[in-house]
Amino acid sequence: MAINTEKNSYTVIFAIVMVMVVGSILAGLAQGLKPKVKANERFEKQQNILYALGVNNNEGANDVEFISTDVVEEEFNKYIKKQYVLQDGKLTENDQAYLIDIKKEETKAKDPNYSRKLPIFVGEKDGQEVYVVPVRGKGLWDAIWGFVAMDKTMTVTGVYFDHKGETPGLGAEIKQRYFMDDFTGEKFITGGAFQGIKVAKGNNDPKNEIKDDHEVDALAGATITGDGVSAMLKKDVRMYMPYFETLN
Repeated sequence: MAINTEKNSYTVIFAIVMVMVVGSILAGLAQGLKPKVKANERFEKQQNILYALGVNNNEGANDVEFISTDVVEEEFNKYIKKQYVLQDGKLTENDQAYLIDIKKEETKAKDPNYSRKLPIFVGEKDGQEVYVVPVRGKGLWDAIWGFVAMDKTMTVTGVYFDHKGETPGLGAEIKQRYFMDDFTGEKFITGGAFQGIKVAKGNNDPKNEIKDDHEVDALAGATITGDGVSAMLKKDVRMYMPYFETLN
């Protein structure tokens, strides 16, 4: 018997079947790609940490080139000597600390009974011990985040910043080399007191030659994003003060 394709019931049944078939295919693809997605997320974190440490493929003056994914795990294990978690004043070694979700930890910490996990990565570059910590904040439109590398005096040796949705040519410039490089040599501490580092509009040091003023030059037209970077650094790096006090 021929099927009457003109009936409304046929259209409804056909639509339901197609949704089920397409949904099953998409679910299968998502499940099959899940290990690859997780691996890419892992590699990206390793690349970002290494970039802050100064391990990258930069060649030109303006390059921002990461270690390639085919060797990043090997390079990460080579340069990152120890991984720790600081929680409730206690320091625990954890070789998976880089996988801690900073966003989730920040959300959990809204509960006064929860003690936030703070990852610390101890690396070695050019014979010097360097300490890398993650930071996360809010820009103009959405989240901003990154990693800050410091020596034991909390003097910056390198940074990496990224964003989810800042304006191209304005706030999105936080991930450009000329902005990130300005932080190198800046200090978080003066006279034993934590000061932070401010992205300052009207800074009188446009070439960023003064390294004890706790300021870097702001991005033109991106005041709110710059303020977000300043707040992020002050809020998150300050939490690591107890650890750095033990080093000194």
